[in-house]
Amino acid sequence: MSELVLPDYADVVAAAERIHGHAHRTPVMTSRSFNEELGAQVFFKCENLQRMGAFKFRGAFNALSRFDDEQKRRGVVTFSSGNHAQAIALAARILGIPATIIMPHDAPKAKAEATKGYGGKIIFYDRYTEDREVIGRKLSHEHGLMLIPPYDHPDVLCGQGTAAKELFEEVGELDAFFVCLGGGGLLAGSALATRALSPHCRLYGVEPEAGNDGQQSFRAGRIVRIDTPRTIADGAQTQYLGAHTFPIIKRDVDDILTVSDAELVDCMRFAASRMKLVIEPTGCLGFAAARAMKAELAGKRVGVLISGGNVDLERFCELLAE
Repeated sequence: MSELVLPDYADVVAAAERIHGHAHRTPVMTSRSFNEELGAQVFFKCENLQRMGAFKFRGAFNALSRFDDEQKRRGVVTFSSGNHAQAIALAARILGIPATIIMPHDAPKAKAEATKGYGGKIIFYDRYTEDREVIGRKLSHEHGLMLIPPYDHPDVLCGQGTAAKELFEEVGELDAFFVCLGGGGLLAGSALATRALSPHCRLYGVEPEAGNDGQQSFRAGRIVRIDTPRTIADGAQTQYLGAHTFPIIKRDVDDILTVSDAELVDCMRFAASRMKLVIEPTGCLGFAAARAMKAELAGKRVGVLISGGNVDLERFCELLAE
């Protein structure tokens, strides 16, 4: 069996060139109130303002743009709880590629409707009793579709790394950087950019408490699998890190942290009331972890990657009212 070849920062740079003119260069925002609360200078990279509402468009477009003519004709299949689903559907529509999306039946309604709106053909499954990867491989084999998973793919993770690349290019080197962690595509891609552009920055991946497979894997030095976690952070309901993402995370990340669902809601409320931003629960993972590390961050320059803003408005209001 051939040894896995991991991507490097040059691949992130190449991805940035491919997605240029298609993905938004999202704004970096600050909050005077939050800076005062932490006693630090905090820069929020707002991927909730990316096309289709999340960073996932970067990796999806980078991966699909590398298809040859035959692959484009056959089409793409993926599995996702929502954001990668929308990203693949939108990128596929732009590039003229048929897209089949495997989504859990309890995916947020807004994410499923947006995926359909972008032209994706949805196949629903039960995330607690069925294996989405098995379904994806079966469809890929039977119909000749290219399988592009949500995180465990070099082109996907390198596309995601372009968000961190933009952040460092805009604000310079940082002392600490907090990145959401589900399957590891965003964190692995961010790690490649961080080590190239801000080598001394402490890089943290952040998971929900209920789904700390990444933290367990990081501590054990091997990929640890867990049952599907029950958390409001639906974008981080992954069961394990990827074969491509874990080695990069193990090598380049300083630590993996966890936060509670209650802390996520508090950050959603702060962002909505003080920054006028709608952020989905998963998107607040890094935000919440930075808030919890107030003592360690005093006087530092801190980056927080807001991963997305795709949340049903009814659910958003319910969470904030609790």
